[in-house]
Amino acid sequence: MSEVKLAAEQRTEFGKGAARRTRRAGKIPAVLYGHGSDPQHLALPALEFARVVREHGQNAVLTLDFGSGAELALTKTVTTHPLKNYIEHVDLLLVKRGEKVTVEVPVVITGEAAPGTLLTQDLTTLQVEADALNIPDQVELSIAGVTAGTQINAAEVPLPSGTTLVTDPAALVLAVNAAPTAEQMEAEIDAEGAGVVEEAPETSQD
Repeated sequence: MSEVKLAAEQRTEFGKGAARRTRRAGKIPAVLYGHGSDPQHLALPALEFARVVREHGQNAVLTLDFGSGAELALTKTVTTHPLKNYIEHVDLLLVKRGEKVTVEVPVVITGEAAPGTLLTQDLTTLQVEADALNIPDQVELSIAGVTAGTQINAAEVPLPSGTTLVTDPAALVLAVNAAPTAEQMEAEIDAEGAGVVEEAPETSQD
């Protein structure tokens, strides 16, 4: 993952009203913390940051340009409005070059399992440790030709060089089972309907 340069401004106003004013000005309220330093309250350009997240994911590493200097930061939490889908707030973690960080990365399934199978994915992300400037965008897991009865644990997911698994190695990532036949599905529907008694229509009484 490449590092991205982004302008940052110090915020001196706090609270919900100040946050709304920041967003109306086309910026996102953010907090930078880490390495035992006091949290820094920042404003980031909204359009530029949204593009960074879209292109680099939520583990994007930013070079925050303050004009008088720069800091390296990892995007830790992006809070999005539940209805309007705009970014409300960002938490950033101060990092140093060569530092190892622990992050969640998506597991992307590739290939097609054997015919007549059904895939169940238990984990969509894995927690890994990686160099702050070499965080993988994702990890890929091929299921090409995998047969029914196969289970793949976290330890079996290939990781890029320099990346270490933090998730429990025995955690189930996915299972490939035999897909139910049409007869089995019909039998299940029949079983679900068995014992159901329809209520008799009410009759009016004079």
